[in-house]
Amino acid sequence: MGRIVSVWLAFAVIACSLTAISAEESGESKEFVLTLDQSNFTDTVSKHDFIVVEFYAPWCGHCKNLSPEYEKAASMLSKHDPPILLAKVDANEESNKDLANEYEVRGFPTLKILRNGGKNVQEYKGPREADGIVEYLKKQSGPASAEIKSAEDASSFIDEKKIVIVGVFPKFSGQEFDNYMALAEKLRSDYEFGHTLDAKYLPRGGSSVTGPVVRLFKPFDELFVDFKDFNVEALEKFVEESSIPLVTLFNNDPSNHPFVIKFYNSPLVKAMLFANLSNEGVDSLKSKFREVAEQYKGQGIGFLLGDLEASQAAFQYFGVQESQVPLIIILENDGKKYLKPNLEADHIAPWVKDYKEGKVPPYVKSEPIPVENNEPVKVVVADTFDDMVFKSGKNVLLEFYAPWCGHCQKLAPILEEVAVHYENDAKVLIAKLDATANDIMDPNFDVRGYPTVYFRSADGNISAYEGERTKEDIIDFIEKNREKTAHQEALKDEL
Repeated sequence: MGRIVSVWLAFAVIACSLTAISAEESGESKEFVLTLDQSNFTDTVSKHDFIVVEFYAPWCGHCKNLSPEYEKAASMLSKHDPPILLAKVDANEESNKDLANEYEVRGFPTLKILRNGGKNVQEYKGPREADGIVEYLKKQSGPASAEIKSAEDASSFIDEKKIVIVGVFPKFSGQEFDNYMALAEKLRSDYEFGHTLDAKYLPRGGSSVTGPVVRLFKPFDELFVDFKDFNVEALEKFVEESSIPLVTLFNNDPSNHPFVIKFYNSPLVKAMLFANLSNEGVDSLKSKFREVAEQYKGQGIGFLLGDLEASQAAFQYFGVQESQVPLIIILENDGKKYLKPNLEADHIAPWVKDYKEGKVPPYVKSEPIPVENNEPVKVVVADTFDDMVFKSGKNVLLEFYAPWCGHCQKLAPILEEVAVHYENDAKVLIAKLDATANDIMDPNFDVRGYPTVYFRSADGNISAYEGERTKEDIIDFIEKNREKTAHQEALKDEL
């Protein structure tokens, strides 16, 4: 579980790098955005059929950029009929942590759309500037699917750069129509849905369609695809799979970015080829990669072609260098990675085949092993994790941290004091691991945020530390766990 969450966090960071959130200074009053906290959240949300909540942290740069745009949008939406309410919660505040956990806040800012008094919760996946926020939320607060009554309706509704789904029905009733509308309600934050009684209004061969049928329009590959199974689960699977290109292109073109985000959010195993797409000779690489994508279509693998210039955040996350391109990375959902650097076009097919047959060892990202490790708090990296945490025979208190995390920075001197306290105790090790620069492959360590602290006793018991972040409380935790271990060992000796 911990690795899945960490992967999600990492791709949230990568996805954030795709769009620059700009905000100008605004003189708008901030009274339009309602401030919520643990004391008034449930009561407020329960009174509204539609409310948008931003979970933010005061130190977050993206949150600061969003703030004036969010305020401006709140002012504009207060005049909508009916008004659309925007609210915010300081998820960094200790008293609001339970709210943040309940709504699965894993990064900042996180925006949620709450419907029906909070009974239905959806991710906000719209723009981050005021006009875009307003347009997106007006659509979200209206019907889940728009009726198309003419060719003009269809022309304005079906955007050639977006995924658009249209249901064609002989009548707007019956099981097929009800299931389609249920799908539209469920996926409305991700896609635009329409429905019509007459296929002739639709572009791209619509006159040949006889309903009931679902047609998905897309700006890539075959441009549209039809589906006639109206089971809701089957419909959802069709939409999700059809809305990802055979090969997703990751470059600096903003029109590609929604598909890149969808690729990273998909449950597929991810095969990513990174190369300098402006280099001569790259066409053969792209052609071979597409052939492999065709070969493995429908087998649970998604394919992405990333341009070197646009992929810097991905390179930082994976711990790879520009000198290694052309480079293939395969990422599984449990966080395991497989890597092939400096490859040629003819290497792609046989290497992916070897991966599928289990012949490629996983790649583990690790910082270099420290030449000296003499400070009271010892440094652990991925390549020393087993030796220092599992094989040392010691009671190990290990902090998983991020260098940019303010809470980690506050904890650092406290851990230093704890480490000094145990400096002459050969049975205790106080250590830290930069979780942004090292892979955590053991599922026992569920790193959901920073800092996360675990204790592994000398006899192998692992427990999370969730107490106060003071020297005294941490030492008390260590001693209680040591006593528990000593007691268990004594019982074993008696037996």
